[in-house]
Amino acid sequence: MVGQGHVLRALTNALDNDRVHHAFLFTGTRGVGKTTIARILAKSLNCEQGVSSTPCGLCSACQEIDAGRFVDLIEVDAASRTKVEDTRELLDNVQYAPTRGRYKVYLIDEVHMLSGHSFNALLKTLEEPPPHVKFLLATTDPQKLPVTILSRCLQFNLRRLGIEPIQQHLEKILTTESVSYEPIALAELARAADGSMRDALSLMDQAIAFAAGEVNEADVRAMLGTIERHEVYDLLEAIASGESNTVLEQIKQLAEKSPDYHEVIVEMLSALHYIAVIHQWPDAFDASMGDQARLQQLALQMTAEDVQLYYQIALHGRRDLAFAPDPRTGLEMTVLRMLAFRPVDGDTQNAVAVKKTAAATPPVIQSPQATPRSPVVAPRAEAPVKETQHRVTPAIAEPAIQATTVSAPSSEQDDWHQLMGRLPTAGVVKQLAMNCSLVSQQAGRWLLALDPNHRHLLTAERQERLQEDVCSTLDRQIKLQIDVLPPTSETPAARLLREAAERQAQAQAAIANDDGVKNLIEAFGAQIKPDSIQPQ
Repeated sequence: MVGQGHVLRALTNALDNDRVHHAFLFTGTRGVGKTTIARILAKSLNCEQGVSSTPCGLCSACQEIDAGRFVDLIEVDAASRTKVEDTRELLDNVQYAPTRGRYKVYLIDEVHMLSGHSFNALLKTLEEPPPHVKFLLATTDPQKLPVTILSRCLQFNLRRLGIEPIQQHLEKILTTESVSYEPIALAELARAADGSMRDALSLMDQAIAFAAGEVNEADVRAMLGTIERHEVYDLLEAIASGESNTVLEQIKQLAEKSPDYHEVIVEMLSALHYIAVIHQWPDAFDASMGDQARLQQLALQMTAEDVQLYYQIALHGRRDLAFAPDPRTGLEMTVLRMLAFRPVDGDTQNAVAVKKTAAATPPVIQSPQATPRSPVVAPRAEAPVKETQHRVTPAIAEPAIQATTVSAPSSEQDDWHQLMGRLPTAGVVKQLAMNCSLVSQQAGRWLLALDPNHRHLLTAERQERLQEDVCSTLDRQIKLQIDVLPPTSETPAARLLREAAERQAQAQAAIANDDGVKNLIEAFGAQIKPDSIQPQ
């Protein structure tokens, strides 16, 4: 029994301590092992070696139960025997002792299908069962069972299985059977099984037959009718670039293969999930996730905020696909929505971070004389520019900045903050600029320090695009060099966070100092919820 340790533990203790209840109810979705665990329990009760949690599996009782011909195990499909006459006929023999075994075991599958009169007939027997009778009931819909039945059974809910335990069990079986396989192919089978081990085993048998004795990704995808992952990666890469023409061309190429568009969105969700994992835990990659190089490249092209946005839009697109005029239109609108709602400035992309910062750390109101500080970027010692061994520079052939470079004065820093509002830059390039601070200006060459927490934003292409936007805005030639260094001053993104935190603190202070609020606190013991306060 895979993934049902909570049920096995309870049944093991009951069997080993001779405290077996007379009626058990096993619930759960299809294919999670309800009937199987009931049969195992029947073997444990009737094994010739004695009642225990470890039936021998070799005696005649165990073997007959496995073969489905043990006379004292009465299996009933309630879906085909719903009439009260069937139930009464079944229970007429309850009073008689078992023929061969220690207990007479009634296994009633899909018990919720019984009629109301059948439940009434069963209830009397469940109230006062003979000592030699055990009832094992299984159902996928326990809500349809009368409360009077539920109250007389020990209920065990079998869990829907996740992808990982199903994949591990398939690996164990194939290894034992000496069948070659690819882990990513087993992950696809486990995903297609949708929580059911029975479905997973059926799909595995089908895959072995389809591929003539092995299980590989290409054949499994062909059998399941799923698309190749590299096509989803190409589509996500086009979305990350922001080029709508490229995006639509990728969808056109997909349409030529007549895919299941619902499955396309599901694959996009899986890829976005893996990208989000790589952003947070780069070492968490495993073979079942797909092409590591492509995923890592996509992780460099997308910010964490973009990934979360795309994931949420894809979830809604999957839900709304049935309402679209046709599936392809639904996919196109989902992808175009990703492009349309992509944040276009730093304020929008930092909104989530502002809320998290304000909620996690109570902001402090600073006096006018206090030096402004960012609530996110902690003060750091200024690193000498000449220590280039700590820099990460993009693949652009640029001469190193000499140690004699003069740091940018505060007026130039103000100009950098003001320049952010004038640049036509958007998307990831804008984020790159927002997380930089100006270190120095000398002879038309600007040195920018990029916050190490945002090093993934830096690529040669983005640096070049930012340089072009700066030159066109200022109408003069500027050469930018961006190094990954602790910022020497507050970045525009850090300033946005600080100002938002200060506004939040002021709003909270205004509420706390309001006379009406004070009266409510004093009279009724009310409490202020800081998270519910929104600044104007």
